Amino acid sequence: MNRKILLTPRPGLLWGLLLIGALAPADLRAEKQTVLLPMRDGVRLATDVYLPDGPGPWPAILIRTPYNKAPVAGIGADGARRGYAVVIQDCRGRFASEGENLPFHRDHEDGPDTMSWLLAQPWCNGKVGTWGGSAVAITQLLMVGRDAPQPLCQHLTVGEPNLYAGMYPGGVFKKAMVEDWLRLAQWGTNALAAWVAHPGYDAYWRERDVSPRYARVNTAAVHLGGWYDIFAQGTLNSFVGYQTRGGPAARGRQKLVMGPWTHGVLQNKAGDLTFPENAKHPPGEVHDPWKWFDFHLKGENNGFDRLPAVTYYVMGDVTDPQAPGNTWRTAAQWPPVPIRATPWYFHPDRQLSPQPPTRRETALSYLYDPANPVPTLGGPQLTIPAGGKDQRSIESRPDVLVFTSEPLAEPMEVTGPVRARLWISSDAPDTDFVARLCDVYPDGRSINLCEGLLRARFREGFDREKPLHPGRVYALDLDLWATSIIFNRGHRLRVHVTSSSAPGYDPNPNTGDPFRARDYHRVARNVVYLDARRPSHVLLPVATAAAPAR
Repeated sequence: MNRKILLTPRPGLLWGLLLIGALAPADLRAEKQTVLLPMRDGVRLATDVYLPDGPGPWPAILIRTPYNKAPVAGIGADGARRGYAVVIQDCRGRFASEGENLPFHRDHEDGPDTMSWLLAQPWCNGKVGTWGGSAVAITQLLMVGRDAPQPLCQHLTVGEPNLYAGMYPGGVFKKAMVEDWLRLAQWGTNALAAWVAHPGYDAYWRERDVSPRYARVNTAAVHLGGWYDIFAQGTLNSFVGYQTRGGPAARGRQKLVMGPWTHGVLQNKAGDLTFPENAKHPPGEVHDPWKWFDFHLKGENNGFDRLPAVTYYVMGDVTDPQAPGNTWRTAAQWPPVPIRATPWYFHPDRQLSPQPPTRRETALSYLYDPANPVPTLGGPQLTIPAGGKDQRSIESRPDVLVFTSEPLAEPMEVTGPVRARLWISSDAPDTDFVARLCDVYPDGRSINLCEGLLRARFREGFDREKPLHPGRVYALDLDLWATSIIFNRGHRLRVHVTSSSAPGYDPNPNTGDPFRARDYHRVARNVVYLDARRPSHVLLPVATAAAPAR
């Protein structure tokens, strides 16, 4: 299937540094020292060191990047001018560093080894922060919660603490994102095979998942993400994990910022949606990494400790300037309270309603053909168009069940985690289910908000596989991630239920075979039950009281 690639194949492009590239003056120059730093297995990583003028020692900022350290020399110079020792390192196997060219191969060891070396340098005063976005945020996440020194603070932009959840959301391989990124960033030719070999959550992914180690994390952090980002839920998870389950130096010392953004943050456009200018920058400069480092590494009293723990953007109708929403809010925790988890039920007449079904033995079915999957339209994507996109072109397909509410008499806010419970059966031993929440404008545009998938074989856990028995009914719980929006008066809520979204996600061949074991597929008849005993529904976090805007 043809797809529009949004990333340029230029391998030195700093996809993952995001904010860093925007904040560093490009014309700064500074003296640097390059060290070939040996890791525990003897592989040497190319590491640039930028030091301020004067005797030192100084606080340090560490950036470990797979995207080439050379183009971010301006960061080192700018940091040195600000009084920081800045250390920028090519990750293992990348550019000037030795080792095998595989993504996140041994970052869980190389990060701690680099930290230990950095803290032993006479020019470092013992206070270290780490910085970066996307893959550069992931390298930061992989270094904490281990038996090694940890940074005092981190600035994490669009990161994912659980790599399995990022690459296999709901157990479904995120095809376009992974395959395009591996190719365009010029990872080793064996990189894709290394990830395809682990379709379930096994020891490989446990080593690359910080969430079981949150209690050992002792780092303050800013977690910056977007509602349409590929790692939106990962950003929320790392904030909650550090904030509520972290060690004493992490718990209660986190900041979360969630904007209406795709993987490119601090913008006001996401797909077909153009938000007001206020969407570009959250209040209080909570996103500013230099102020974050100044507070934690230099002890400056710049008010960062007085900023709310959570700053989030509530989306709204982008065509009506008088509509509620399209504003920043703050909260003491995530999810903000008060909210009420409210089921909206699917009915056989395709209605979506808070009223539960009363009929008996009612269901809808469709045929899912892997050779003709539902096209991916927007959502949390990286290399194909992302964000809010009009879904009407796929809603007429017979393999997409569409449930729509009546127009709202009053605005309704949905802020927090969105889930779906589906009662299903299939004549296949394995298949996928996809659920998607949309905002339907009065003119008919159907704009996706959030989505979730589940490969049915992983319904009891991503570390185990259980085939379906033909005709048996199962209850599936789908995580649609989180959002924050006020549905305007006159808008309608809509939910899709289907079994594919390609090329964003790898279509399930419906055979029950091991992942990509053979080039064979079959058509599946999938059934969704909608009766009083098996009331399939979406669970919406409906706000029960208005929160103050900022």
